[in-house]
Amino acid sequence: MPRSAATPSSSPPAVPPSYESALTELDTLVQQMETGQMPLDQLLAAYRRGAELLDYCRSRLRSVEDQVKVLEDGQLKNWSGA
Repeated sequence: MPRSAATPSSSPPAVPPSYESALTELDTLVQQMETGQMPLDQLLAAYRRGAELLDYCRSRLRSVEDQVKVLEDGQLKNWSGA
């Protein structure tokens, strides 16, 4: 029987519940990877998960930008959030 890389209880969800949670998880992964103390298999799994999270965050940002364009009648305007 093939050995799985992670147990089901320890594997993170494939799709984060929100942009903010994805960003938090990505930050945590980066901090763990920067220590240089992860075994190679875990480092590779963390890199893959980080790439998934980064794609998710970029996609969410594009989606929000597209919605803003629609709301602004096709003109993306500078927005200064307070």
